[in-house]
Amino acid sequence: MYSTYRSGKKERISRIMKMFANKQNPIDYIEAGDIGAAVGFKEIKTGDTLCDEAHPITLENMFIPEPVIAVAVEPKTQADVDKMGMAIAKLVEEDPTLRVNTDEDTGQTILRGMGELHLEIIVDRMRREFKVEVNQGAPQVAYKEAFNTTVAHRETLKKQTGGRGKFADIEFELGPVDAEWAAENPDKRFQFVNNIVGGSIPREFIQPIQKGFEASMTSGVLANYPVRQHEDPRIRR
Repeated sequence: MYSTYRSGKKERISRIMKMFANKQNPIDYIEAGDIGAAVGFKEIKTGDTLCDEAHPITLENMFIPEPVIAVAVEPKTQADVDKMGMAIAKLVEEDPTLRVNTDEDTGQTILRGMGELHLEIIVDRMRREFKVEVNQGAPQVAYKEAFNTTVAHRETLKKQTGGRGKFADIEFELGPVDAEWAAENPDKRFQFVNNIVGGSIPREFIQPIQKGFEASMTSGVLANYPVRQHEDPRIRR
């Protein structure tokens, strides 16, 4: 009976073996410096230290480098959707060098690892061990559009459909956000400045105008990509 230093939970080991390629040689114990395999773990995770409850000890954590390459994966069929999620969760739990995330802009599931061979083995294990068929390819680039200068514009609406009709006159400026504001609001991408003074326009009109500008930023004029206003080093202007 042993306990893991991380969780403090007990583990019962049923067998200890030394591995030679695909052969398993049962042994009674392993000593300092030996490498072996054990059967019967339930709660243990990669990086845990097993120790005697009466003599707790922990080894130095492993250094986990950042992934260097990425691949996008998607289930081939609807039946593979749930199985793929469970397979990836299990593989990430076993392998701390494997990372997974969902790109919010493209909706793709991205696997990131230490090289092409690493990711090829991961995808192959998904097929062999978890019976999950997936399509794989390069991650899509999430293009953005951005302002590189400030422009002034005036728009007038006149619509006569009977009765009093409709009339609106709006003048505004569009451009990059203020650098100081961007530094104070790194998580925001839209700055709205209301220069109306003296109540010349009813306040209830201001918020719909702001929402209209925000909604228009979902599609830019160059190539219909989302518009970003604040400074982002990944965007070329």
